Amino acid sequence: MKKIAWIFLLITFSLGLLTACKDIAEQPKEESKDNQKDQEKSEQPMVIENGEEVMRVHYIDVGQGDSTLLEVEGFSILIDAGNWKSTEVIDYLKQQGIKNLDIVVGTHPDADHIGQLAQVIGEFDVGEVWMSGNSSSSATFTNALQAIEASDTEYVEPRTGDVFDVGSLQIEVLHPSEITGSPNEESVSLKMTYGDVGFIFTGDAGVKDEQEMIDTGIDLNAEILHLGHHGSNTSTSLAFLKAVTPEIAIYSAGADNSYGHPHAEVIAAVENTGAEVYGTDVNGTIVVETDGKAFNVNTQQEGVPTEGQNRCIDINIASSAELQEISGIGETYAKAIIDKRPFENIEQLIDIKGIGQGTLDAIQEQGLACIGG
Repeated sequence: MKKIAWIFLLITFSLGLLTACKDIAEQPKEESKDNQKDQEKSEQPMVIENGEEVMRVHYIDVGQGDSTLLEVEGFSILIDAGNWKSTEVIDYLKQQGIKNLDIVVGTHPDADHIGQLAQVIGEFDVGEVWMSGNSSSSATFTNALQAIEASDTEYVEPRTGDVFDVGSLQIEVLHPSEITGSPNEESVSLKMTYGDVGFIFTGDAGVKDEQEMIDTGIDLNAEILHLGHHGSNTSTSLAFLKAVTPEIAIYSAGADNSYGHPHAEVIAAVENTGAEVYGTDVNGTIVVETDGKAFNVNTQQEGVPTEGQNRCIDINIASSAELQEISGIGETYAKAIIDKRPFENIEQLIDIKGIGQGTLDAIQEQGLACIGG
């Protein structure tokens, strides 16, 4: 695969890049494996025999951010790289004895998802980096591009319908089919299938994007669902839950975060489907082990997920859907805010054409809009 200079990564790469992926991620020539759920799954904990192949999925506690490590048959895959303000991802990978990462996925360019990507590339031998192709003006994103350019790491932009095999693990790309400059909404979303056990990851993709995944006709049925957008109510629609029918739902969020993640209605909706819910804010790092037939969930600590408190919407990083929850902000104003940010304070919203003092007063009185630290 031709190495792409970082200055050109800010524009959409050719989908032809996908045809040159390394052996660890080869497209199957014919039909995909059958991902149908095993309806006879035992309710007893999985018993792992000596020498039996097992996949381990680590939902790493990185505070208010996302990072998941998959280990399968000697391969290592990292989905997102935590928050830029910390080193939890680097530290955890080293604790697990990881030296090589075959694939690193940056679901979208937010700093709480690709925060430590540059450091990961610098510290470990990374084979490929998968990203959506959407860009950001943040230093975190620029540093990640520079790290890709300075290394031997290859760059891939997966698209809906692409299917890759990594050993016995099958990776199906659920989203996006194309990019239009909406980073959160166009998060790289994946279904990972190991034997009869499926895992779904959707980054910060929203309800509309979930519906697009449903509309593709791809089988979304999976045992373990990583809740979108840290358990925010901008993701995890009832339609999506019905399509996935998870037995386990896991969200990544920081304890006492200012966004109020996870949101009460999401936790309630998931539990009403009969799924068990785990969260990194209360359970710490969560590890799912599977032999492809059954699975175990192991938590760092006991805890019962509850809805977040002291919720605010950071106007500098919020998605369009989240911004529209703010009093007086519709789709047009949300787009204008995204185009004009970053803001130093809420008062600067009055610089948006059409937002007058009355709307600003209503926003401040609501108390939902904020500027993150």
